[in-house]
Amino acid sequence: MLGNSKKPKQTARIDSLIGQHTEIHGDVIFSGGLHVDGVIKGNVIAKDEKGDSVLTLSDRGTIQGEVKVPHVVINGNIKGDVHALKHVELAAKARVHGNVYYSLIEMAMGAEVNGNLVHTADKGNSVVNLKREEKAGADS
Repeated sequence: MLGNSKKPKQTARIDSLIGQHTEIHGDVIFSGGLHVDGVIKGNVIAKDEKGDSVLTLSDRGTIQGEVKVPHVVINGNIKGDVHALKHVELAAKARVHGNVYYSLIEMAMGAEVNGNLVHTADKGNSVVNLKREEKAGADS
């Protein structure tokens, strides 16, 4: 299948699991695969922000804080900004109350983002840089 060749290579393994009846207060720093069914009240950060770490937030999971992970699969609730340098997948029950910064995004019907979707290039260029270029082009 030709369409599957464009999907990023993600690991399906889970190195860490936060169970449904678990609530963590404080930042979570991880590498590898993290699956969240519970509640995190703090930031979630991958040690290797440019690597292959994957955060999977199930429909029972909630994060109240900022997320900085290369690959993110969201089907639960996030109250905070999401920074995914490589790939974001928003499943049908995803609810994000904050900005989503992404390089590649997949969004299922029913997913909600109450904030901005901000495309970032691999080289770290942001919307701010693009706005400056547009202004420079308009002055010419």
